[in-house]
Amino acid sequence: MRPSALQALFAAWEEASPQAGRCIDAVRNAPHGDWPRWRQALDQLPFAVPATRSLGAAVSAGEPDDLAAADRLRLEAALRDLLPWRKGPFNLFGVHVDAEWRSDRKWARVAPHVDLRGRRVLDAGCGNGYYGWRMLEAGAASVTGVDPSLLFALQHAAAAYYLGHANHLALPLRLEDLELGEPFDVVFSMGVLYHRRDPLGHLRDLARHAHAGTVLVIESLIAPDAPLAPAGRYARMRNVRLIPDVATLFDWLQAAGFGDAQLVDAKTTTAAEQRATAWMPYQSLADALDAEDPSRTVEGHPAPRRAIVVARR
Repeated sequence: MRPSALQALFAAWEEASPQAGRCIDAVRNAPHGDWPRWRQALDQLPFAVPATRSLGAAVSAGEPDDLAAADRLRLEAALRDLLPWRKGPFNLFGVHVDAEWRSDRKWARVAPHVDLRGRRVLDAGCGNGYYGWRMLEAGAASVTGVDPSLLFALQHAAAAYYLGHANHLALPLRLEDLELGEPFDVVFSMGVLYHRRDPLGHLRDLARHAHAGTVLVIESLIAPDAPLAPAGRYARMRNVRLIPDVATLFDWLQAAGFGDAQLVDAKTTTAAEQRATAWMPYQSLADALDAEDPSRTVEGHPAPRRAIVVARR
């Protein structure tokens, strides 16, 4: 009997993670009201073995002709039941998942600054695992992602049903709940730091999974001159706690045990990279900026500017 996407997910966890039981229980006992719809979506995925796979800009499996038309419609309906797709793009048998973020653009800014060949990688806040696929393309030996969102883990399961689970996990865990094991060679935290109540604590949690020489890649919103702690929302987001300036971020890194920090990229986010799509049909960047002054958010804060910093344990 062919395994379902959920069965394949559980088998991959059981084979590769000592915390498989906890992760499986988190899925089976999910209190989320959308869980029945998400489970049905995974059950609806047609079984297929793609002749081609690509971990390039659009993470892809199969060609349109590899699936019967009815199965391709069933695949698209199942993937749409896993909305919203925040990171991408993906292309599965000709079904193009145009996610909110053109994550390939961010990866193009990150990739030149870190050598992943043969490295064990931790991706904290991995989302649906898009960057993990790109890390494998760049030569990573394995990628372990953690993100507490059940939906993101299930999106990863849908893609991995066709791309394969080998050497790439997306576990529904918080970073602080990841059990210590062999340390990682490269640690990523992209789009996470400013959501944490204790950003220095987050960096120290990352350091717990690093050895001497581990490379850390931080991608974060950056304030222009001094840390910004929004009293309410920032760019319509509720959970932006503290946006550091670069100097403060460097101080935090040093306090957490990371040195040789380098700012390797800083860019203002544009609607070419983050926007509403049919696969994320809700408010996005354009709705978060002042219509008369796009250099400010609707709350009057500086518009989102994101930096990439590379440091070493």
